[in-house]
Amino acid sequence: MSGTKAGGRSDVARTAHAGRRLVLAAVFEAEFGQRTPEAILERHLAEVEGDQGTAEFARALVAIVVARRAEIDALIERTAPRYPVVQLARMDRSLLRCAVGEVLHSASTPARVAIAEWVDLARTYSGDPARRLMNGVLGKIDRDRPGD
Repeated sequence: MSGTKAGGRSDVARTAHAGRRLVLAAVFEAEFGQRTPEAILERHLAEVEGDQGTAEFARALVAIVVARRAEIDALIERTAPRYPVVQLARMDRSLLRCAVGEVLHSASTPARVAIAEWVDLARTYSGDPARRLMNGVLGKIDRDRPGD
């Protein structure tokens, strides 16, 4: 068996997809200033019966987004100067921060896979304009990465 189940997604892909949704929820909720993304993520993990792989993926990505937030925001602003991070809708800002964090700093996911996943999440949670912005920003960041 290849680890692929009904629906065509492998266990690893399903784990990462579920983890991304949890990370997005935590980073978005933290935009309202009541709790940290880490505390929110732990609350979400306690509420859902996810597997250990999902929890590990989500914790690692939240840690990246939190630790590198200033760097991520600066990169978004350089890449899309017409869209200052502070002026983006909270959901769009959260989507971009999470996506850029994964594309640049997650060794577990190929950039093209992460980009496709985050573009899909942007379409689902924000709409077509956010999907286009996400695709453009992530594509440019990936193309401009050193060593590629």
